[in-house]
Amino acid sequence: MGKERNLKQTNEPAQARRREEEPLVLQGLRKSFNGQKVLNGIDLTTESGEAVAVLGRSGSGKSVLLKLIVGLQTPDAGFIGIHGQELTGLDGDRQTEQLNEIRKKIGFLFQQGALYDSLNVRDNVEFPLRRHSKLSGTERRERALDLLGRVGMERDAEKMPSEISGGMQKRVGLARALALDPDILLLDEPTAGLDPITAAEISKLISELQAGGTITSIVVTHDIHSAKLFCDRFLLMKNGRVLVDGSFEDLGKSRDPFAVEFLREAPR
Repeated sequence: MGKERNLKQTNEPAQARRREEEPLVLQGLRKSFNGQKVLNGIDLTTESGEAVAVLGRSGSGKSVLLKLIVGLQTPDAGFIGIHGQELTGLDGDRQTEQLNEIRKKIGFLFQQGALYDSLNVRDNVEFPLRRHSKLSGTERRERALDLLGRVGMERDAEKMPSEISGGMQKRVGLARALALDPDILLLDEPTAGLDPITAAEISKLISELQAGGTITSIVVTHDIHSAKLFCDRFLLMKNGRVLVDGSFEDLGKSRDPFAVEFLREAPR
């Protein structure tokens, strides 16, 4: 028993150091709605520059996981750490202020793009810069136009969201998610509802972002084969737990009946 306690005491500082070094650490994450368990003990530790695809059936808690990470929902139990800052242990009096500071490190691409209908394309990208940066109006404009250029939308900067296609809205949403130069990028179904050509273009954009090696991405998707283009790690979820965690090859080697069926039925 004494030896076991000593080992535990020796490992605790190493665990603490790792929590500070890794971009994202999830431990024992749980969430229920109306008594139904959606997440039932999720563990995930990412490395800088890693792209992780989160897979699973509809309703398996994938999008809930992203909302917990960004602080849009609160877990019932567990630990969420962003570069050593514990999201689940924020001070009550300063919670909003602390949460906003953490969110500056996170970019979020919503499934539907979630652009503001009353703002044009450029103003949508500038929006987080107005709220969370000290850039001048000219600097914000230049930053927004540069980001729109990166996603091929600079010529549409003055258009309203209603004047552009769904795929173009996804591009603008991606530019906005990058506005504050985040360390972590959360992507909720980035290719959902897009035709194959547009989906391939979005996948190429994300792949190019990952090529820089500095952004850690968590990608919720049903499009496994697009995810192969930019993700190096795959989490398959079932019943609120991680069933498989590894490379695409590891996923293909799994003999679990659910994993086999999931891969077999995945659209190509």
